[in-house]
Amino acid sequence: MSAPSAQRPSAPPHTPKVSEREARQVAEDARERDWHKPSFAKELFLGRFRLDLIHPHPLPAGEDVRRGEEFLARLREFCETRIDGALIEREARIPDEVVNGLKELGALGMKIDVKYGGLGLTQVYYNKALALVGSASPAIGALLSAHQSIGVPQPLKIFGSQEQKDTFLPRLARTDISAFLLTEPDVGSDPARLATSAVPDGSDYVLDGVKLWTTNGVVADLLVVMARVPKSEGHKGGITAFVVEADAPGITVENRNAFMGLRGLENGVTRFHRVRVPAANRIGPEGAGLKIALTTLNTGRLSLPAMCVGSGKWCLKIAREWSAVREQWGRPVARHEAVGSKISFIAATTFALEAVVDLASQMADENRNDIRIEAALAKLLGSEMGCLMADELVQIRGGRGFETAESLAARGERAVPAEQMLRDMRINRIFEGSTEIMHLLIAREAVDAHLKVAGDIIDPDKPLSAKARAGANAAGFYARWLPRLVAGPGQLPGTYGEFHPAGHADLSGHLRYVERSSRKLARSTFYAMSRWQGRMETKQGFLGRIVDIGAELFAMSAACVRAELLRTGGDHGREAYQLADAFCHQSRVRVEELFTRLWSNTDDLDRRVVDGVLSGTYTWLEEGIVDPSGEGPWIADATPGPSARDNVHRPIR
Repeated sequence: MSAPSAQRPSAPPHTPKVSEREARQVAEDARERDWHKPSFAKELFLGRFRLDLIHPHPLPAGEDVRRGEEFLARLREFCETRIDGALIEREARIPDEVVNGLKELGALGMKIDVKYGGLGLTQVYYNKALALVGSASPAIGALLSAHQSIGVPQPLKIFGSQEQKDTFLPRLARTDISAFLLTEPDVGSDPARLATSAVPDGSDYVLDGVKLWTTNGVVADLLVVMARVPKSEGHKGGITAFVVEADAPGITVENRNAFMGLRGLENGVTRFHRVRVPAANRIGPEGAGLKIALTTLNTGRLSLPAMCVGSGKWCLKIAREWSAVREQWGRPVARHEAVGSKISFIAATTFALEAVVDLASQMADENRNDIRIEAALAKLLGSEMGCLMADELVQIRGGRGFETAESLAARGERAVPAEQMLRDMRINRIFEGSTEIMHLLIAREAVDAHLKVAGDIIDPDKPLSAKARAGANAAGFYARWLPRLVAGPGQLPGTYGEFHPAGHADLSGHLRYVERSSRKLARSTFYAMSRWQGRMETKQGFLGRIVDIGAELFAMSAACVRAELLRTGGDHGREAYQLADAFCHQSRVRVEELFTRLWSNTDDLDRRVVDGVLSGTYTWLEEGIVDPSGEGPWIADATPGPSARDNVHRPIR
């Protein structure tokens, strides 16, 4: 019997049809093209280890510390006395009185300037607050993060008019919850296919479309909505950002979505049908929506790894307490190497991840460096390592790790929600840019310098004259750049000697390793571009490994710099050096494996297998099972029009 041919489901008829090249061009047009400030991570990918950009470790101002610590003290008391994480998990909802208590505390306005009624916290203390409240309830952490990191306040802060700030920021600081609406049922990380429209009509725009996975959308008062303005006379058109009142006529929250984790998340499906939005509510010019979204995420992404830090701290606490009392074969399980290595990984990784988040956050506060790559690396590293640390905790706890906290309590044991933590952490590898998308986004920035000088050479649409000019420019650039990748301070034994103080672990060797590996990474990238040229963008496995190496090198650097900061400040310096040393040794093992896998991998074989899977060649392998999936389309219909469902929008008052 011949294998059935696999058919690719067609896109809904209302979704714009775009080619692969057009989709890439939309994303390229949205990114920031210029570098006006130095970037440690950008230099790292170019083979230049600029330790001077991060060391000595930047520090917050004394007044910022005072205000931040005062708020953290109030927030801690609130978390300990007003938040019942088990109740939120059990009822899959954050109680209204908890949300109202957070409003009274000022938690909605942590990042909003005091002149608008906010707390005006720095990025450093905002992230510390998210880590704290997220440890009490990850769902509350997600609510506050979605409201301030990517919701209405941040794009208004950067791109909003003074009138918009005066109108909306006081509400957002104290009473109104916001949500960010970009994703659609058939549009994820490919915004070129965005279907929601915003048609100009006099002094208004009329919105039609459906948005999916609207975190906070079920309870939101204000929305930032990305919609496509058609090009017409007097209108540039393109994807555009709008502030929209969530209770405007024509808006229907059609469903509150449920997930494997973050059960208290107020995430929904929102339909717009002939919703009138004043032109005064447009953020920035037409066509600037994606650039606004990406710029907002430059610092907004730091909130997610901050909560991963909180998760790591909790995993370490539980692993320490549990593995000291649980005995097997005559000794505590922590004393068995198989378990001890997991505890060491959690401790060292938590230290390094906190170092990465604090460093990137302080650089964001000072605004001296361009941190778009650093923030993206922090998100990538935090989401991957956070999920892995939660998984290792479940393994350390054994059967009790798989058992729910409610079940543990019912039979008389401590209610430790390890399995909930694993479920809650899993989404971090997907939202605010999946791991795969983050690899591509960071890789694009990492090779930006190469594309600027040699991009026209590999662009099939460029004329020969442009290719000739690019060839001349590239020759000059690489004549200066390549010789610098041959040797560097990482080959000199005494370099970075201040990181080897008497009586402490030696971190100088790790920094020399980072310097050498940075040059090796740059050489590998150059060789790959020379080898694959225009096909480089299809080598996603290779690009992902390049980015992962850069993430590890950044984390090693941050860990060492943080350890030295703590040593000179007299705050657990010896222990910090030990943790940094452990992380760097663990990281070096991963880096060496990644370097090997740049050229020794199964990428080509995997592509052939995928071709076979999609063509139906292996359908015989699927025999012998039943599929418990329900009926229905793979992608829900999102055709514009009036809603036929009840509105489940419930603003919290």
